[in-house]
Amino acid sequence: MKEDIQIITETDEMKIINSIRQMITEKHKKVSNIKTPKPFIKKKMGMEYVEYSYMREIADKEYPGWSWTIIKTESLGSESYVVQGRLKWYDEGIWREGDVPAGHRLQKQRGTDTFVDIGNDIKAANTDAIKKAFNMYLNIADDVYRNQVDDLELSDLQKSDILVVASEINEDKMNQILELIKDQAINTANYKSSFAKLEREVDSINRLKKEEESI
Repeated sequence: MKEDIQIITETDEMKIINSIRQMITEKHKKVSNIKTPKPFIKKKMGMEYVEYSYMREIADKEYPGWSWTIIKTESLGSESYVVQGRLKWYDEGIWREGDVPAGHRLQKQRGTDTFVDIGNDIKAANTDAIKKAFNMYLNIADDVYRNQVDDLELSDLQKSDILVVASEINEDKMNQILELIKDQAINTANYKSSFAKLEREVDSINRLKKEEESI
């Protein structure tokens, strides 16, 4: 008995790749839009930062199975300590990884060259590196670290509404608007004005029709 062999064409492969890419994009947008609770936002020297415990909680929830490995450490004289680590995470069926370095100033007792707690400073450098990776690669706490980008893509309802209006003009206009939506030439920033312009075109066409009918 011959086994059925499923042949995956290049077109099918591209569809799968695009589907996975879309899922990854949507996942990261979702995480980026999570608002960080105020109790987890702290300030140090006038700069806001997010507590590690919160960022780890989101990583565990949204990217279960992630791992962190220290791949390099370096002492910059007696002033600071640098840790370079590698974050690995599972992204919609794909294992991904990224490296991040972070440094932490070595604390000394006031007026002396005696270190307060080198072990704690090294631990802090590692924590800073993990947090940096969480934000850089997983989009956790984007609202605090100012890494959010406005989403210009129209919602499904907006797409449907504007295409209905365009179709009242003619099929060519509807296809033109569809291409502009795909290219994001029509987006959330100019949606209202684009919609209003189409409505004016429809009103103009309807007025001309009424005038012709009355003749």
